[in-house]
Amino acid sequence: MILPGSFAEVLILLIAGMLGWGMWANTFKATGGKWRFELYYFDFAFGVLLSATLLALTVGSLGFDGFSFGDDLRLAGKRQELFAFLAGVIFNLGNMLLLAAVSITGMAVAFPATMGFALIVAGAWNYALNPGGSGALLLAGVAAVAGAIAFDVLAFKTAASARLKPQIDAGTVKTKKRGKPSLKGVVLGLVGGLLLGSFATLIQMGRAGESGLGPYSLGFIFSAGILISTFVFNLFFMNLPVQGEPVDIPEYLRAKAGRHLLGALGGIVWYVGMIGSLIAGRVEGAARVSATVSYGLAQGGMVIAALCGIYFWRGYADADTMVKLRLGMMFVLLLAGIGLLSAALAVAPS
Repeated sequence: MILPGSFAEVLILLIAGMLGWGMWANTFKATGGKWRFELYYFDFAFGVLLSATLLALTVGSLGFDGFSFGDDLRLAGKRQELFAFLAGVIFNLGNMLLLAAVSITGMAVAFPATMGFALIVAGAWNYALNPGGSGALLLAGVAAVAGAIAFDVLAFKTAASARLKPQIDAGTVKTKKRGKPSLKGVVLGLVGGLLLGSFATLIQMGRAGESGLGPYSLGFIFSAGILISTFVFNLFFMNLPVQGEPVDIPEYLRAKAGRHLLGALGGIVWYVGMIGSLIAGRVEGAARVSATVSYGLAQGGMVIAALCGIYFWRGYADADTMVKLRLGMMFVLLLAGIGLLSAALAVAPS
């Protein structure tokens, strides 16, 4: 298999991964708002597995060491393969809930809330399984991220209330209770964050030990877990939708090719982030990027996604000064939280 041979190559790979994790959801938004996330997700899952397969059979099977993707699968332990598959399943449900939140509230709200909570959950798991390091830095980072989520929700509520006010004044919304903005998308995102913050432990178990999986084989099995579980989870999402009426498979089949291509592209872009993270974790020696830098770059994806939601998709185009101040505080606290959690990693035991 081919692995990067220098620090600069690994760093470029991590930056590309950060961009992939920050940009993939734009392909869903580009469908125009009428394409249901449940249908989009079929193509997303196909795109992820297609990318994993192509990379495994090319760069994962080439290189001077003569160790191929097939060799890696043959020598890997069955338990490690199961851990990788289950990680894909858990991630997938969390990611589907993230996309459901995006469909209801937009990227600017869903990504900071969902991925911010995932950061908190992952930090708790890491500290519980690997106690030590700076508990003070960890708690400070968690507090900063929790504050960012709070400002994110406050900004959303203020902006949504302002949009509802004309309807309340016109009498089309009959009661004050009905005039309050729904937090369904935020709740879905937080549940998704709980899952997205929990699958990394299984990834570590999948590549641990002498029979652990390499990056390309782990990514392939992880992606198979995504595709297979998509058909299971989508039975519920399509028949018991979080928004709108139930949707069926014929609607997916009737869609124009452009929509399917956007979904597949989203999966491909997302997998760039995933494989970059897996490869960076495998590199040893002088070329290895520290866990602190690697972690900080990976979490930067949520900041990029939120910025896309605000500036590219105009999620707060009509926002007043109070909303903008809350958004500013959200970004400040989110960046501070990522920095503090990265610093906590730097003093954690190896």
